[in-house]
Amino acid sequence: MTRAYTIHTPAAVWAWACAGALVGLFIALLVFAPARWLASALDQTSNGRLRLSHTLGTVWAGSAQLTLTGGSGSRDAARLPSRIQWQLMPGWDHVIIQVRASCCTPQPLSLKVTPQWGGLQLALGAGQSTWPAGMLSGLGTPWNTVKPEGVLSLASTGLTVRLTSNQLSLDGGLKLEALNLSSSLSTLRPMGSYGLTLTGGTTPSLQLDTLSGSLHLSGHGQWIGSRLRFEGAASAAPEHESELSNLLNIIGRRDGARSIITLG
Repeated sequence: MTRAYTIHTPAAVWAWACAGALVGLFIALLVFAPARWLASALDQTSNGRLRLSHTLGTVWAGSAQLTLTGGSGSRDAARLPSRIQWQLMPGWDHVIIQVRASCCTPQPLSLKVTPQWGGLQLALGAGQSTWPAGMLSGLGTPWNTVKPEGVLSLASTGLTVRLTSNQLSLDGGLKLEALNLSSSLSTLRPMGSYGLTLTGGTTPSLQLDTLSGSLHLSGHGQWIGSRLRFEGAASAAPEHESELSNLLNIIGRRDGARSIITLG
């Protein structure tokens, strides 16, 4: 009986060792990728509007200071009062992202991201959070002029967004309440509280209503394809018209005592 033996030359052993080292290095880079890599990717994809600074941890589990800006080259910036923490949990066809901030999220917010042919699906889990309205000032025009103050309360009943190159579809719902809202353009504080309701379906819609206050806002919009078309109006209670006149001139086209708001 003849036995075959494999002879490992020094060169072959060295090649296998290098290959093993490279595989180990690649795995280590994936597992221990620094959080600043995520910060760089977010900065590029948002054109500088979402920035993470003073990062700690890794891409998969880390924390940072979140800042909203007006984009590349803008001087407008607003920083969240507390750090945000995140955790990325990849599956075979999706990634679940959990985000929390001590200032704003009683429970972590959960977002499931699933790549699809020609697009992307985003599924926001049910949950509630509150955010300082002043953060919007960091986004530049027109927020840096309005300079809102108050509390933004965001509640999701489970929202799924499907994005393709020329189509947007929504299932579920999302409600944003702007509570005790004030602005640097008016001496009236607060001006009021408002509700913005996003409803999915065959034709996703957006509804704006006044919950309370002397500044009255209303409107309705729909997504046609991936484009939002919105029509609304703003007006002031008669006893506060002078205090709100400047704001009404800014937020829309004046039509007598009303200001007409159109988007799309």
